[in-house]
Amino acid sequence: MFALFNRNCELVGWIEPDEHIFDTDMNWVAYLSGGHGWSAATGNWLGPVDGLLCLDRSGRPVAWNPEERVEGTARPGRPSRAARAARPGRPARPARPSRPSRPATPAGGWSSETFSDWIGK
Repeated sequence: MFALFNRNCELVGWIEPDEHIFDTDMNWVAYLSGGHGWSAATGNWLGPVDGLLCLDRSGRPVAWNPEERVEGTARPGRPSRAARAARPGRPARPARPSRPSRPATPAGGWSSETFSDWIGK
């Protein structure tokens, strides 16, 4: 389980690579399939997820982990809807990570969406 931070280096959630995303209260908020994030609540496409980097539908970073390079992409094509994932058990809350250094602003900038906006689609 890896911590996810917003552009201001605030902890916003946790990611289990290629599987799930949880908020800071360990509520399941998204599932991952085919390199993309999907809303646990609605099944709607959130945007690409490249390793530990969550991008919006425009290809701009929303949430990141210091182990992943923070960079945007060209606007991605909309993928076919992924099969809905089964709700995982609630994981134990990991220890609070230390605050990372602020990364350089990615080319194209950060997403205008907050993490809460992104997962609420």
